[in-house]
Amino acid sequence: MSKNPVTRRQFLSYTLTGVGGFMAAGMLMPMLRFAIDPVLQVKASGDFKMTDKKIADITADPVRVDFEYDQVDAWYESKVTNSAWVYKDDKGEIVALSPICKHLGCTVNWEGSDKHPDMFYCPCHGGLYEKNGKNVPGTPPRGPLDAYPTQEKDGFLMLGTPIENPFVKK
Repeated sequence: MSKNPVTRRQFLSYTLTGVGGFMAAGMLMPMLRFAIDPVLQVKASGDFKMTDKKIADITADPVRVDFEYDQVDAWYESKVTNSAWVYKDDKGEIVALSPICKHLGCTVNWEGSDKHPDMFYCPCHGGLYEKNGKNVPGTPPRGPLDAYPTQEKDGFLMLGTPIENPFVKK
């Protein structure tokens, strides 16, 4: 026998506290897993999205390339469609520009205006961009079009997440 025996009241208090702790842990663990699980999941896809455009088919004239990919927000998965203007520059390197105008987010078109051939044109407020994506001074855009990093896989073009345009010198 111990010198400090546990009273019946202390025994019941310890037992109820332990049972309550197990019950609370049983309720909190699924909630904690629900909150943390999306962060811990391994993503199989990289930053680059596959397009259906063959590298051999790309010329010096910009063409619009549409591509789709799956976007996952926690447990919601959706298909996202994006576009890029793609062409080969004088050095033979692939240039892929975002079609989103830097002024108000409208979509720019190559040779979208009869008055401004060989330029990207934004119909919202008359914004103009040169072929490399540089904004024309005196028109609404605040900066050059963003550019997509490019890669090749099995002869097809892959596009990354848009970055600041490296083809325009500041």
